[in-house]
Amino acid sequence: MEIVDLAAEVRVLLLMILVGIAYLGMARRWAQRRGRAWSRWRTASWMTGLVVLAAGLSPALSALAHHDPVAHMVQHLLVGMYAPLGLILAAPVTLVLGATKTRTAQRVTGLLRTRPVHLLSHPATATVLSAGGLWVLYGTPLYALTAENTVVHHLVLVHLVAAGALFTWAVAGPDPAPRRPGLPVRLGALLASAASHAVLAKLLYARAGHWPPGGHGPVDRAEAAAMLMYYGGDVAELLLATVVLAGWYARSAPRMRHAGPGRTGRGSGGGMNRRGGARMGGQVRLASGPDGADLR
Repeated sequence: MEIVDLAAEVRVLLLMILVGIAYLGMARRWAQRRGRAWSRWRTASWMTGLVVLAAGLSPALSALAHHDPVAHMVQHLLVGMYAPLGLILAAPVTLVLGATKTRTAQRVTGLLRTRPVHLLSHPATATVLSAGGLWVLYGTPLYALTAENTVVHHLVLVHLVAAGALFTWAVAGPDPAPRRPGLPVRLGALLASAASHAVLAKLLYARAGHWPPGGHGPVDRAEAAAMLMYYGGDVAELLLATVVLAGWYARSAPRMRHAGPGRTGRGSGGGMNRRGGARMGGQVRLASGPDGADLR
């Protein structure tokens, strides 16, 4: 059994290493095509996200999570909230657009403009998939099933990673996103998600031993898991709010200082300009990356 666990650990580590190498390769191509280096801060963000994701997907932690509610909650926070923050802030879509050939970049931008992407990337949709998914997990027998069925457990982990990344991208992602709503909508989605997360954590604490249905472990461990969910979620959401507001300020302050009356357009909201470029917080068009490079 130990050999199997060791082999699984090695597979997870190799996967993360390969993904990290791929990112570094794209960063090198960016530098060759653009004549300047890709942001070291974003590279560090990607690597940090991969380390956190590797820790969350560790087979050893997964095995422990089958029996210990605290370990399960640690895994939930790592893969669903903290790892997506590092990965999304690394602006992988912008890197791909700037490092690939024009035809490939056009295909990616075309995909970003499709209706399904518009729907999925809306903060409201992302909130339902992320926060709503947790209510399904902890409010139904699904949680107990994850402890009994490895396939279900892995599918839940995939959902946590995907939903967390989608929510982070919809609310605070630096990558270009057509028709992205303005700051009030994105902050509203973040507040709604935080409130849902807090209410669920308090309910799990108050009904420890009864919720989630079919839950395992002693009551004190269930209470500790609920507290970890509450406070650990708060930290992640505060980090996300800081990123949103810092990005908004960085984009808006120079415009407000230098733009005269009537030149501020529609403010800091998202949407499509007359040339078809998507605005992120009033600045970044679909053809522009977070570092100001032209991605056409």
